[in-house]
Amino acid sequence: MSDVSLLGTGLLGAPIALRLASTGLEVTIWNRTSSKAEALREAGLEAAPTAADAFLASPVTILMLADGPAIREVLSSPTVLTALADRMVVQMGTIGPDESRTFAAEVIAAGGEWVEAPVLGSIPQADSGTLQIMVGGTADQLERLGPLFSRLGTDVRLVGEVGQAAALKLALNQLIGSLTAAFATSLAYVRAEGVDPEMFMEVLRPSALYAPTFEKKLGRMLDGEYANPTFPLRLLRKDLELFGRAARAAGLEPRTAQAVLAIVDTAVEKGLAEGDYSALAEGLIRALPESAPRL
Repeated sequence: MSDVSLLGTGLLGAPIALRLASTGLEVTIWNRTSSKAEALREAGLEAAPTAADAFLASPVTILMLADGPAIREVLSSPTVLTALADRMVVQMGTIGPDESRTFAAEVIAAGGEWVEAPVLGSIPQADSGTLQIMVGGTADQLERLGPLFSRLGTDVRLVGEVGQAAALKLALNQLIGSLTAAFATSLAYVRAEGVDPEMFMEVLRPSALYAPTFEKKLGRMLDGEYANPTFPLRLLRKDLELFGRAARAAGLEPRTAQAVLAIVDTAVEKGLAEGDYSALAEGLIRALPESAPRL
């Protein structure tokens, strides 16, 4: 039996699996498209032939699947449901709080445990083991998972019960979109007026308005270069939609997220879905708040 299994070896799942293996753990992996896990197999990780086999291979299984429907597809398998008995399922991707609570009930009914542990950070933080990990579950579960989480993150905290960590993650990802869109709008405007972008940054950097993410995205926006993303635009779009639904269910009117989604949609229509999320800058030309769809 391996120490931990991981389902979903995509952009963040792969470096998390490699990070765990580099700390001495035996890691079993599974990916729906097996060819995408070839590099991990070559690195010495064990690849399970099916998702059910991955659950059976380890006492703890991390889910780094793309979204709620992808998790639903896995959990709908009768063989997976059988394999969940006495297993801990740790959901580390970004899904809605209601989705997480529904999956938790199903896993518990099958005799397993469910913990949500979405992360803040991307590939560099996964590589270095410095992700921020937000846990939705019990204090006992966090204590038992502590040795695993300590290999992945330096800031691990119990947010509350299942659903609350998922909500916190959506709130933060909404902020990623809104901050980036606001910065891109100001940058585009000063450039249109002939103001040197470096002058703009020199005024911005020492001010209370500055956020480090602006620096990280400045070059991409100036050059229009969005390849090799750490967080693709299509995933930001998914998270903005999730936030909108959850916020409405909580009695809010998420107008900022609605406007950012309109900008993102325009960039996606330009073929930039797989680009870095800073590509939303390309959606500012004709995306207006009133054009935003209802979430």
